[in-house]
Amino acid sequence: MTLEERNAMLGEDPEEEEENEDDDDEDEEDEEDLVDPHDTLKEKCSNSDSCKGYKDELSACTERVSSRSQTEEHCTQEFFDFLHCSDHCVSKLKIGLS
Repeated sequence: MTLEERNAMLGEDPEEEEENEDDDDEDEEDEEDLVDPHDTLKEKCSNSDSCKGYKDELSACTERVSSRSQTEEHCTQEFFDFLHCSDHCVSKLKIGLS
């Protein structure tokens, strides 16, 4: 049995399969354009006035630690403070959107 006979027997048209493949390519292109709304909110909150102080503290700490070759200092607390502010802002915006 040839492929054409099998397709005819099953009622399948090989040209339809090619068209479906083209549709799949278009779907993949559409998916690339999608943006996660959570990421957008997180970026907006990270740059907000309410988190600016925490962001500045984190930046200053990072620069200070990076400029030294031997230091035990780390910026964990500054990082957590900034994340807490950003996450709090995002949660307030999400509740408002619901």
